[in-house]
Amino acid sequence: MGCLLPRLICCFIAILMLVSPAQAVLNDDSYDGNIYALYAGNGSLVPPANTLEDTLAEQRTAVIVYYLDDSAVSKRFAPVVSELQRLWGRGIDLLPLTIDQLQGRQPTGPADPASYWRGQIPQVVVIDPKGDVVFDEDGQVSLVAINDAISQATGLPAPDLPTIDQESSFNEVNIEVTSR
Repeated sequence: MGCLLPRLICCFIAILMLVSPAQAVLNDDSYDGNIYALYAGNGSLVPPANTLEDTLAEQRTAVIVYYLDDSAVSKRFAPVVSELQRLWGRGIDLLPLTIDQLQGRQPTGPADPASYWRGQIPQVVVIDPKGDVVFDEDGQVSLVAINDAISQATGLPAPDLPTIDQESSFNEVNIEVTSR
């Protein structure tokens, strides 16, 4: 019985050495999971709370963010998208959409997110309550530019902006739940 415990401990340690740790890499085009949960501390963004069709029908401001979970530029942009949700809350409909389902299909009209995607990621499109595009930029778009476009679309004053570090992750989890 006395030699069983050391053997069990040795087996346990050997098993631990065989298991590789999970790694998420910000500057790599590898798939790590939901980029908003991993790199922005906000898994509540995906899936979006509303569709573009519903947003346009309700005459609300839509902010579409096209991204891929396995894209380094999308990963670095995730904190900006999370900050938009914090700043504007219920004042806009924030629609982060992965482009996987948009690739290779024809748009069906203005209520179809494929109508606005130009083939780049990340891409941010702001549509005002009348359905007009007031902002359409791709790449690492600044939070200031997006904030100003949302202010123009909503007619509301732009909130004060913090500094967002787009080169590292927040590495925290946001479990806040909001309802409409």
